[in-house]
Amino acid sequence: MKIKIGKKTYPTKKSAIEFYRDILNSYEFGESLNENDFIKLVDLLNYHLEINYEKPNNNREAKSKTEKKDFVLKDIRIAKYLYSTKCFELVYEQESFIISYRKLINQTKPTRQSIFNNVCRNLIQSDLIELKQNYFKQNALESRALCQETNEKHFWENLVVDHRQPNTLSMIIDRFIEIKGIDVSKVEYKQSENNYTIFDDDKLNDEFIQYHKEKATLRIVRKDLNLSRTGFARIKPMKKDLMI
Repeated sequence: MKIKIGKKTYPTKKSAIEFYRDILNSYEFGESLNENDFIKLVDLLNYHLEINYEKPNNNREAKSKTEKKDFVLKDIRIAKYLYSTKCFELVYEQESFIISYRKLINQTKPTRQSIFNNVCRNLIQSDLIELKQNYFKQNALESRALCQETNEKHFWENLVVDHRQPNTLSMIIDRFIEIKGIDVSKVEYKQSENNYTIFDDDKLNDEFIQYHKEKATLRIVRKDLNLSRTGFARIKPMKKDLMI
């Protein structure tokens, strides 16, 4: 299906994603987009947000009009998201925001529930990565470690941390919301020092991290097993289970 972003027409969404990915990867962390790429990113913002950006006189300022006030986009630069992943950062006069070009192209419109769930995932990433790093340090041979379900050896990129049933991450999040009596429509958020979204309430951040540690039973498994969750219906504790 063809899509038009600005003046450019793409045969598919995939081709549009590849185009903007190439722009992102052509810069180093901290670099600002040149004039041409800056305009292409503004076109993408218009495509997703349906905001009319006026062409600035100096070609470096783009104005977006909302009902309440004007926001002046001063710069777009390459920021570091989570663990050394590149992303686009929109720099306004008094604040900045990071964006996902994939979501903008795919027209992903998050709900309040999906935002809450994503923040919960953000909060536990450092714990999951540390667990995986420790597993490889203790078990890897020639840069490969065993999948705990199949006992097959795989490289780092082919193994993931998986939540054993019945306490999948979704179940843990749902139960946390229920126990704490949280109304997700009223939860507020902020950006962390690592440029990812967390709860505005630091206490809530700490409480979920701790709750996840108490409830999660984890395994290092092949990516495809993580998706299918094959054989993870057992609920009795086992020697292979990993804890944060």
